[in-house]
Amino acid sequence: MSETQGRTHFRTTFAVILVSVSSYALLQSLVLPVLPTIQHSLHTSQTTVTWVLTAYLLSASVATPIVGRIGDMVGKKKMLVAALSVLALGSLLAALASSIGVMVIARAIQGLGGGVLPLAFGIIRDEAPREKVGSSISIVAALLAVGSGAGIVLAGPLIGVLNFHWLFWIPAFVVAGAAIAAFFFVPESTTRSHGRVAVVPALLLSGWLVALIVALSEGQLWGWTSGRTLGLIAIGIILFVVWMRVELRVDQPLIDMRMMRLPAVWTTNLVALLFGAGMYAAIGFLPAFLQTRSSAGYGFGASVTESGLFLLPMTVVMFFSGMLSAPLAARVGSKRVLLLGSLATVIPFAIFAFAHHQRWEIYIASALLGLGLGFAFAAMSNLIVESVPSTQVGVASGMNANIRTIGGSIGAAVMAVIVAQGASKSGLPTDAGYRNGFAFLMVATIFATLACLLIPQTHQDEAELLSSRHVIEHGESAVVAGAGLVDAES
Repeated sequence: MSETQGRTHFRTTFAVILVSVSSYALLQSLVLPVLPTIQHSLHTSQTTVTWVLTAYLLSASVATPIVGRIGDMVGKKKMLVAALSVLALGSLLAALASSIGVMVIARAIQGLGGGVLPLAFGIIRDEAPREKVGSSISIVAALLAVGSGAGIVLAGPLIGVLNFHWLFWIPAFVVAGAAIAAFFFVPESTTRSHGRVAVVPALLLSGWLVALIVALSEGQLWGWTSGRTLGLIAIGIILFVVWMRVELRVDQPLIDMRMMRLPAVWTTNLVALLFGAGMYAAIGFLPAFLQTRSSAGYGFGASVTESGLFLLPMTVVMFFSGMLSAPLAARVGSKRVLLLGSLATVIPFAIFAFAHHQRWEIYIASALLGLGLGFAFAAMSNLIVESVPSTQVGVASGMNANIRTIGGSIGAAVMAVIVAQGASKSGLPTDAGYRNGFAFLMVATIFATLACLLIPQTHQDEAELLSSRHVIEHGESAVVAGAGLVDAES
């Protein structure tokens, strides 16, 4: 195969990956602005309707690392087709749902499609020309972040013309098409890891994730000091410790703890945890904040569509900053790009906390948040891929995405507690509640910035920096030699 043919083939593969990842990302956030609509249409309570989100997060948290591991062993293409098919099935069931029980089951099935993320990163690592790996991963990571914000923007116009079921009908058709395209156009990787999926570690992983996320999701309703909440947290901690010990002892671990203890991996995952807390809490609470009538002392009385438009700058800037991440990382290194993204994200949370009464303030904060998240998410993905063997890319990148989800669950739970403090008799949060909540997210991002300083420079970063310096020095030498030649001829 010629180089040109190979590049054409990868472009087709990459297009399928982009459609797959963007569909999964949109399904994460499309429902956020319309939960009250779903609650009314399916005749359920506010407490119950939150499981439309919780079921999705639980399922994705459990499935993502497991599907990534299976893909590393049996073939990433096979598992990509399977994950997309399951995602399409869940979307179809959600589109047809006429009760909250069916909707929750459908969302849990959709969450199994979380395996798309580690599989996408693994396929890029295996199939992309070496010089395009970094930029391709940056684009996918940026698209993942953009999709999480774009869902909020698109939900309003869609339900303004159609009903909320079309928030699932459209992704069902798109994902089904992506599954067919993946079957025909994505090549099967020849890079495989040996062994089988360890059942006991998989069950333990599922157990501690379910216990932790259910406790965080329901803690406010049950009471943070109630027996159920504390009991689930205790079970989660115990299962987590047991899971780690088992993973260190089995011959074929689900998550290679030795790999996870690599300095570049655990530090990047720490940043992912803190960033996930900030991003998911922000996009989860901003629509409600913006839709509140200004008579409450904050908010703009925005409609679902208008609240999405407030976040449009975040979505647009996030995409472009994500694409710029790779060429910038080639010059300064992925670590420095991540640090830049962290610093940029502190500012919008400060604006949301202390200067949120004018529309232009929200627009500026939204754009800055997109800048920081675009740089950070792309750089995190690159750091993980650069730091692990190719046979571990799927599970390592999947765990990084999973840790962002866990961070989001923690951040949203803590944000909910802070915002609810001092709520009015009608249950409406106060301006002070939101101010303190966004200030908490600002502090979390400051800690993420400090955690970036712990990340070691990866070997690939060093090679790229040396290469770019060589090019610069070589270019300077050529200029000097050319100037000398002109002087000699004169």
